[in-house]
Amino acid sequence: MGNPLRILHVVVNMNRGGAETLLMNLYRNIDRSKIQFDFLTSKEGVFDEEIKDMGGRVYRIPYISDVGHFGYIKELNKFFSSNNGYKIVHSHLDKMSGIVLREAKKAGILIRISHSHNTQSEGGLAAKLYKWYTGKLILPNATNYFACSRDAAQWLFPKNTKNTTVLKNGIEYQQFAFSPNTRKQVRGELNIQDDFFVLGHVGRFCLQKNHTYLLDIFAEFQQTNEKSILVLAGEGPLRKEIKQKAWRLGLVDKILFLGVRSDIHRLLQAFDLFVFPSLHEGLPVSLVEAQGSGLPCIISSEVSREVDLGLNLIEYAPLDNANGWVEKIKMTAENRNNRSIKSNSFIEKGYDIKESAYKLEEFYLKAEGITI
Repeated sequence: MGNPLRILHVVVNMNRGGAETLLMNLYRNIDRSKIQFDFLTSKEGVFDEEIKDMGGRVYRIPYISDVGHFGYIKELNKFFSSNNGYKIVHSHLDKMSGIVLREAKKAGILIRISHSHNTQSEGGLAAKLYKWYTGKLILPNATNYFACSRDAAQWLFPKNTKNTTVLKNGIEYQQFAFSPNTRKQVRGELNIQDDFFVLGHVGRFCLQKNHTYLLDIFAEFQQTNEKSILVLAGEGPLRKEIKQKAWRLGLVDKILFLGVRSDIHRLLQAFDLFVFPSLHEGLPVSLVEAQGSGLPCIISSEVSREVDLGLNLIEYAPLDNANGWVEKIKMTAENRNNRSIKSNSFIEKGYDIKESAYKLEEFYLKAEGITI
């Protein structure tokens, strides 16, 4: 059919965050003879080389925190004027998408997509006020609205929730199927004994993920179960602070800080429980992946109910009752499940990445007026 249709995705960087992981899952599964992804970023990312290997382009402009409001607008204008072949721009900056889409509209880009991946803005009062302002620019400048869940749509597009396309955070679920051999292998690599109960968490070290609460819960649980360990995968600005807290609690020998991992599908096999006390979320890919490995999950009641795939693996807990979390962890430790799940649940619930990729491909081609 000639050259593929090139879509410009706008992100801060292509590291292993939830939205970025979803984008890469989509990119790997989309028909790249028809659709190609390019990325406008502001920082280097771990996926940059893979993107280039698949035929994508990675552009970089300074971020707003480095050049300020007007500097960022200037950089966007410069980019769009020198890269004027795009007909579809797909922004993943939540409320900050307002600025990007306004400048894309000025540049004559016909299809401008705002994609919500969260249910709350990060940062202090000044940052939230600024994001409130930029969020007001979405409605007059976006042509289409996407979200990972209904809650995420309601947050970013309160007046356009009904017109929002929910694109589910699908995964390659076969890759996550539980394997006793992989479990043994990964535990060996991490020097974790077979009889230890492993609590795991995957996420950035940032306020949203609530690691400090997680450590408090684990400290309490440790008093009744010394043969337990907490494994934390991820990087972020609060990692040093959380590590210092582990020292203060006397838990430094009981907590593994693994950094960013490229093998989450393997790592999940070593866990016995996934603990996720986030303050807010859109629809976390990590929780979909955890269910893919048959892993019981105790998660914050602030997380969307849409993440529960009906596999009897998700248990919600309120953040104002730490003792309740500890009791739920104790019960899970006493009643371990066999980790087998029905794989067709992912297809039935719409979390098969192949289906998500096909739906997105279909949308892009129809928006561009290409016959499928």
